[in-house]
Amino acid sequence: MIYGLLGKTLRHSYSKIIHERMADYTYDLYETPEEGLEALIRRPDMGGFNVTIPYKQTVIPFCDELTPAARAIGSVNTLYHDAAGRLIGDNTDYFGFSYLARRAGISFAGRRVLIFGSGGTSLTARRVAADEGAREVVIVSRSGADNYGNLDRHADAEILINTTPVGMYPKNEGELVEIARFPKCCGVLDVVYNPLKTNLILAAEDAGLPASGGLPMLVAQAAPAVERFSGRFVGEDVIERTLADLTREVCNVVLVGMPGCGKSTIGQLLAERTGRPFYDTDRMVEAQAGCRIPEIFADQGEKAFRDLEAQAVAQVARERGGVIATGGGVLLREENRRALRQNSRIVYLERDLHVLPADGRPISQTRNLEDLYRERLPLYQNTSDVTVKNDAAPEEIVARILEVLG
Repeated sequence: MIYGLLGKTLRHSYSKIIHERMADYTYDLYETPEEGLEALIRRPDMGGFNVTIPYKQTVIPFCDELTPAARAIGSVNTLYHDAAGRLIGDNTDYFGFSYLARRAGISFAGRRVLIFGSGGTSLTARRVAADEGAREVVIVSRSGADNYGNLDRHADAEILINTTPVGMYPKNEGELVEIARFPKCCGVLDVVYNPLKTNLILAAEDAGLPASGGLPMLVAQAAPAVERFSGRFVGEDVIERTLADLTREVCNVVLVGMPGCGKSTIGQLLAERTGRPFYDTDRMVEAQAGCRIPEIFADQGEKAFRDLEAQAVAQVARERGGVIATGGGVLLREENRRALRQNSRIVYLERDLHVLPADGRPISQTRNLEDLYRERLPLYQNTSDVTVKNDAAPEEIVARILEVLG
């Protein structure tokens, strides 16, 4: 029997990983043109399919029956055969979205909810919010009566939900709306899961609001699909374990810290130990410029270097599952801090100032090291997830990083 995901562009989907962690079948990705959908669905060895953009409504006519959830939402993301051999269209996104909100500590009861986007996932979010007691649900679209040109009429929104692709890989820099426009906001959800945290979610976190990106929804919605396909119960413990494993797998590990603190050495060893790809933003800058960093500073100045560094960060931060060693001043720019926070666990590699080398490091040679440290320390501490002191052999430091990251 075959199991898998139907869609148009699936290269970056995590569904295969999720299903094969939860179930005992092989799960594949089927990038299918619309005219090939029915033939694939009608295959006699079809065990079960999930359906994603843009086919969640396209597949409805092929179904013999829709579940109440699919019928109420008008969207299907799961296809399977019942005991009588009928093709059933279900919507497990309902469970996934409800799980996402509950996990983030966000309640819809009595709240005014603003949903951005009008596609299939928007329909799911609207139904869940209404079923869970939302006082009002408003859909914002590009051309509807409620649109991005008249958002001020919804300044009293309490829950913001993004169901659009704004901020999704590879256009991670996208920002849907400014949180400050909604002073009563008390929770933010974004169904985008790549990157793990869109700029909308980062802004919500910075404002101290409960918030979550879409990965928990993606993992949770797979659980009832696995149950439909295999008859095997998937509990919340399996959902959380799969989510934790997947998050570790796709998250980058970023090393930040003072020039000469050992980021490149430790990063390369960490990558080798874990089988992850290794990236060094300083080496990326040199490759782009065609010369060494001291030459960039001498010939073009620090701003030219920082511009090249920002380009390198924007590129490498979009990767997944890598180890990234950064330059000592990488966190000076907000755009770099935001890009690195989207898809990474950030480790501040701390080292005593008196053992920091200055050779080949223009800033360390021209600035008082203690002044430089005082200036950058708050950035290292506020941006990083964990701090590891580099005061032992590299192998020991790598072991410490792996232990604190879990």
